[in-house]
Amino acid sequence: MASSSGASSGSTAMLRNSSSEEGPQQIMDPRKRKRMLSNRESARRSRMRKQKHLDDLTGQLRQLARENNEILTRMNVISQLYMNIEAENSILRAQMAELTHRLDSLNEIIEYANFSDGLFEPEDAVASVSATSHQIGDGFFMNPWNNANSHVNQPIMDMVMY
Repeated sequence: MASSSGASSGSTAMLRNSSSEEGPQQIMDPRKRKRMLSNRESARRSRMRKQKHLDDLTGQLRQLARENNEILTRMNVISQLYMNIEAENSILRAQMAELTHRLDSLNEIIEYANFSDGLFEPEDAVASVSATSHQIGDGFFMNPWNNANSHVNQPIMDMVMY
């Protein structure tokens, strides 16, 4: 029995050791559980923050993509308008060059006419045009018989013989 009592005292000592080990373990177990729960909650909050940040970035990406498309569309429209205006400008420049060339040619003709006749000055040209317009206003071209009759009714003095 001594052996059984020794065995039982040994097992009691083991029980005490295990219970004494369980004591701090049981005391630490609620702390450990609390820490584990706290860590899990913190990890969950971290995942939620990360997801929210990812959602925000995705929304921002969609917004920037829309803005980029709008800018590209406006840029294409403006580029098309620019090309149209550039083409129109090119046409106008060609027309201006043609008109400048015509003007230079007409000025050369006038200059040649002025210097070759020697009788014709720009002021004389204006007077000549106004005299012609006066004759036209009097009906020179409107009623040619009046002009012919005025010459017919005049006596011819040169034909009288003495």
